Amino acid sequence: MHLKDFDYHLPKALIAQFPLEQRDNSRIMILNRATKEIEHKRFLHLPEYLQEGDVLVLNDTKVIPARLYGKKDTGGKIEVLLLSKANGADSRWHCLINAHKSVKPHQEIQFDGCLKGEVVEKREGGSFAIQFLSGERFEEMLEKVGTTPLPPYIKRNGAGNGIDRERYQTVYADKKGAVAAPTAGLHFTEKLLKKIEEKGVKIGFITLHVGWGTFQPLRVQTIEEHTMHAEEYEIGYETADLINQAKGYGRRIIAVGTTTVRTLECATRKGKVYPGKGKCDLFIYPGYRFRVVDTLITNFHLPKSTLILLVSAFASKDLIFSAYQEAIEKGYRFYSYGDAMMIM
Repeated sequence: MHLKDFDYHLPKALIAQFPLEQRDNSRIMILNRATKEIEHKRFLHLPEYLQEGDVLVLNDTKVIPARLYGKKDTGGKIEVLLLSKANGADSRWHCLINAHKSVKPHQEIQFDGCLKGEVVEKREGGSFAIQFLSGERFEEMLEKVGTTPLPPYIKRNGAGNGIDRERYQTVYADKKGAVAAPTAGLHFTEKLLKKIEEKGVKIGFITLHVGWGTFQPLRVQTIEEHTMHAEEYEIGYETADLINQAKGYGRRIIAVGTTTVRTLECATRKGKVYPGKGKCDLFIYPGYRFRVVDTLITNFHLPKSTLILLVSAFASKDLIFSAYQEAIEKGYRFYSYGDAMMIM
């Protein structure tokens, strides 16, 4: 299967640079896989397409302010993006580094406040291990000096924009650890979630800490050769039981976001979702047979990405690309701060 077959042209003007003032006022395309019919609604109309007994599954990961700006001991500017903790340590992290000149081990970095860092080692794949030093707990210092790690297609002047600290986060974000938001969930408001529950829809939460690999382009031309970046996940007993019981009664499992889909599918064996913690590196592309998810709520994704491969597996490549073309023609807003799609 060739990666070039999953490319499309998107006018730059349709790449959403800022969120709408009202989260649930975004548009949502309703795509029916069986009839191939398309409807155009506002996200606040979502309850019209939900039924009593459905289970809506949300990813409650919370984005950390993972981007840091500093200076090397030579005076050169440097940008650091936290990826994951190194061996569970609180203040040693695997990071990406952006600097004018290459960085070597033992390089010292001065950030805002009293936060310092030392490059410990260069790792395979181009990342680095950095040991951070400060006068207080690293997590507390990060909240003060870190900025929201927006994807590269969202442009900001300087270190960032204050609106992103709140809006590049779901209203139900709870467990810190992501460096990218589960963006399909950005459309929900507390009022909308309450309305959904009042309709008799059950809501369950899983956690998958979204990594920067979400935005990394595939570097292979043959799709089957790609290896997914592993991300940590957790599914509680309550959510697993909720899903398994609903499946037993023939109810729909509605996953909000590709991260939720991969987590549920990764944790499913012999038709049953198992609770627990683990690492998910499941790569879903056309030909995959879904075992638990019946309906998907998602955003519009980049061409030639693992995300568009997943939705193409869920609905078929031809149907997805036809729907994307209609979305472009109707001026939908794309990517993280953009509009949504519900694939039924």
